Amino acid sequence: MDKHMDKDKQWKIFGAEMSPYSVKVRSYFRCKGLPHIWLQRAAHQEEFAQHAKLPIVPLVVAPDGEAMQDSTPIMDTLEARQSEPSCVPSDPLLAFVSVLLEEYADEWGNKLMFHFRWWDEVDRRAAARALALSMTADKAQWDAAATMIYDRMTQRGHFVGSSKETAPLLDGYFDDATRLWEAHFAAHPFVLGARPSFADFGVYAQFYELYLDPGTGGRLRGFFPHILDHCHRMLWPRAEGEFAAWSELAPTLEPVVRNVGQFFLPWSAANAKALEAGEDNFAVELDGQTYQQPPQKYHAKSLRVLREKYRSVRTDALDALMQTTGCLAYLEA
Repeated sequence: MDKHMDKDKQWKIFGAEMSPYSVKVRSYFRCKGLPHIWLQRAAHQEEFAQHAKLPIVPLVVAPDGEAMQDSTPIMDTLEARQSEPSCVPSDPLLAFVSVLLEEYADEWGNKLMFHFRWWDEVDRRAAARALALSMTADKAQWDAAATMIYDRMTQRGHFVGSSKETAPLLDGYFDDATRLWEAHFAAHPFVLGARPSFADFGVYAQFYELYLDPGTGGRLRGFFPHILDHCHRMLWPRAEGEFAAWSELAPTLEPVVRNVGQFFLPWSAANAKALEAGEDNFAVELDGQTYQQPPQKYHAKSLRVLREKYRSVRTDALDALMQTTGCLAYLEA
């Protein structure tokens, strides 16, 4: 944004470059042309604390002082206020596919990002160092900060499903999922055609974080150039045309949706069921492999919201697609 712009008319985004939800919201603001300033949360902690209800990023503060957190509700609110350029298709089928893939990226894609960032030693060290550099400008504190982050984050894998038991599944899933997305972005500049949708912001954010890390970044640069093209496009996204018809998208996007029905939705439903039953841990079979972790409240809430959105836009064509891709049973529950 223009440094000479009236600061009273700008939105503030408190975030972090290594936070997928922060860069997701930043990309959305850039796409909509909303005047804003990007503030590293760690460097503006006092101001952040004045507005934040939760200690999470991103935090968005409007020119009038209204504060919002949680990336999808932020985008929903702003889309209702400023519809152009539209990031929501008018076709109910496309609109829900966008919502579904955004949710998949936020909740399931994030597991890939967390696992690979904090699994191998080189990635752990690189991430801890990068986060330490973003927290303080005092070089004398960098080593201590990096050690503190390393120790804290490498102990959190179990809670998000990253463990020696789930590592083979997640590693294989990375290869399978990236091949599907690579084929799609080879055919289309954005998820739903020639303009960004909510799905693009969610998917891009997770791949962008994987790109920043040394291990997965090398794999993306070496084998998945069209995914990287999408990441670069989404840094400053602009509508290049219109949303495509489903018939144009289906050859490469339907396999992605089918993958959602194989992995993300079964996991999400099992998480919600375990939480309702008061279980401390749950296991679910995903494509013949066992995945396990403690249940998480936010994921159960977001599944309820996803199901409500599905009910609000149901059509015969959408039901048929969800049935074909194995998603319907989880959305109807």
